[in-house]
Amino acid sequence: MKRAFLRATATAVASLCLGALATTAQAQAVTYNFSPVNQYDINLTAAYWNPIIAYVSEKSGVKLNLKIGRTSADTTSYVLAKEVEFVFSNHLFSPEREKLGWKVFGRRQTPVLQGQIVVPEDSPITDIAQLKGKEVAFAGPEAFIVYKVPYAYLLSKGIEVKPIFAGNQNAAFAQLFSGKVVASGGNSQLVEGYARRESKKFKVLWSSEPFQDLALMASGKVPEKDAKAVATAFTEMSRDPKGRDILHEASKLVGLPNDAYFIPATGADYAAYRRFYQSAPASLH
Repeated sequence: MKRAFLRATATAVASLCLGALATTAQAQAVTYNFSPVNQYDINLTAAYWNPIIAYVSEKSGVKLNLKIGRTSADTTSYVLAKEVEFVFSNHLFSPEREKLGWKVFGRRQTPVLQGQIVVPEDSPITDIAQLKGKEVAFAGPEAFIVYKVPYAYLLSKGIEVKPIFAGNQNAAFAQLFSGKVVASGGNSQLVEGYARRESKKFKVLWSSEPFQDLALMASGKVPEKDAKAVATAFTEMSRDPKGRDILHEASKLVGLPNDAYFIPATGADYAAYRRFYQSAPASLH
């Protein structure tokens, strides 16, 4: 009877140990969702980011999964629904969203961005006042540089236009060059990249003050060890020949400068975004 008891106890202990090992393995196998704003169409966005997050996952030992929606607004809805742990975004600097606890750890090293209002180079339109009552394309209602900044400026000048939300910057430009709209909101970086990729020429009617490129951010719910490992992998990527090659190829694909690397950053780098919300209409928060 004693032997039977010992055998039962041993079996129970073994089961507990196996259960603990399984729990540990599950904890080690945690995957975090990474959601970059859809700056391009969904296929080009995935083609740019997938090699980068595969590299970061390998280097950091922290598995990242690309999670993007059909439009930039869809992608941001995942972030607001707390389905995402890491982002590349500039949609989280309004007073209300800053309360969500996201922390900046990096940004892309590129020239500063400007919100713009653009038309095709051969357009007869030469002044933004001529846009009054016209249809103007924007990426989407969440797009800070492409929509909120230029639209706020139009409102401040009493120029009411009919916003057409295309889903992303590429789609907005496609509508512009097909003649479906007379003008488009733009991000100076994406305007230049599209012109380079598609051999198109723009006329810029207006440009905003400068803003930093989008921020790499981690949710407050990510353990510090994992957040630090991911941040280090991103910001040291350009120092590794393999990582640098991946960045070069990805940048070439979307028309970015060859040295569009990731560098450390803090929330202080995004003061211009916070200033915008101090005077922007509440409807654009």
